[in-house]
Amino acid sequence: MNDNQNNQLIVKSNRLIEASYRLTLNEQRIILLAISRVRRDRELQLEDVFEVHASDLVSLFGVDPKTAYTELIDVSKTLFNRHVTLENPYPDDPRVKTLLTRWVSSIAYLPENGCIRLRFAQDVLPFLSLLETQFTRYKLEAVGKMSSVYAVRLYELLIQWGGVGKREIDINWLKQKFQIEEKYSAIKDLKKYVIDAAVIQINKYSDITVTYTQRKTGRAVSHFIFAFEDKKKMIKTSETLATQSKKTAVKEKDLLFGISKSEIEKLARPGESYEDAALRIKRMKK
Repeated sequence: MNDNQNNQLIVKSNRLIEASYRLTLNEQRIILLAISRVRRDRELQLEDVFEVHASDLVSLFGVDPKTAYTELIDVSKTLFNRHVTLENPYPDDPRVKTLLTRWVSSIAYLPENGCIRLRFAQDVLPFLSLLETQFTRYKLEAVGKMSSVYAVRLYELLIQWGGVGKREIDINWLKQKFQIEEKYSAIKDLKKYVIDAAVIQINKYSDITVTYTQRKTGRAVSHFIFAFEDKKKMIKTSETLATQSKKTAVKEKDLLFGISKSEIEKLARPGESYEDAALRIKRMKK
């Protein structure tokens, strides 16, 4: 593999980020690997092919090298039949309310090279290529260690609002996007198996830290409110606070009964100790 994981960028249209689809974890990984190899300097074409190697699954996602190629083949066969639904996909043609398309148009197998070659479906191409507005970008390494497909998707939905650091999400909308409308009817189950599991992994593996609360409509919980922050920013903030604390400590150390050393020396009387001078000056100021 020639690509360095640290340099592999995922760039998606926000319409694709918010699309309705359901992929297994390894299906999602294959799609992300292919997206990370889309060229950014020209329009994506239907004939463009993207290789995904078994070794990619091993090095980037920790898949067992003994089973990696078998998994790659098995997953690619189910991936071929997966589809994605986008709402209002074309701003220039508001007549189209919904687009249903496959992810890929073809998959070729190269057993001697331990890889597959895939082509994205024609209708997916505009949501991956030459994006100038309304897109989300992140490094593949941010989701590489996640073992929950919900963590990957929630991470994408959050960093889409990275400039805000907060996102309120309707629960029914979220379940539709994850295509789990028929599952987790109890909020406690949805939180346990989807939201909490995702948040734990996002906090552990990604470049952001997330917390969330919930909001009710009437008596029922209807929304989750996520707050998140870049970990690097948090480190810088902590360093700044630590520096400020040190400066404050130094300043306080230079004070005696709230009076600075320089002021004591200026106003002290002959033969007067620092303590006596400081106490006298303090009384004078009252």
